[in-house]
Amino acid sequence: MIHTKHSLRVRYGETDPMKYVYYGNYAQYLEIGRVELFRSIGMSYNEIENQGIWLPVSDYKIKYLRPAFYDEKLEVHTYVKKIPGVRIEFEYEIFNEENIKITEASTTLFFLDAKTNKVIKCPDYLMKLIEENWTE
Repeated sequence: MIHTKHSLRVRYGETDPMKYVYYGNYAQYLEIGRVELFRSIGMSYNEIENQGIWLPVSDYKIKYLRPAFYDEKLEVHTYVKKIPGVRIEFEYEIFNEENIKITEASTTLFFLDAKTNKVIKCPDYLMKLIEENWTE
């Protein structure tokens, strides 16, 4: 398993009139988690794209347990619990400042060759980093 944590603060523009985080903004929070997970194992998302690999989202599930509010500090926990093949699955938990879990989510992305537009297996250079950072 690979696990990373990243903190962010809810900005005013991410909220609705009740100052709850608008539900559509959670997808961006999850993206931040994915980007930071790749960075934590030694390769930025930008470097992956520069190698000619795109990672489109094919599945997105989310469960809202409690709302997040304007100016609240959130901690996004991102996990990869299975070795990737042509797909990579991420799981997420978002906690508020009181360390209460407010959201559970998952996304599935697939590896796409940017030149051929074909689905491919996880590239060797990325698989090596994943395996080097894998813990039980």
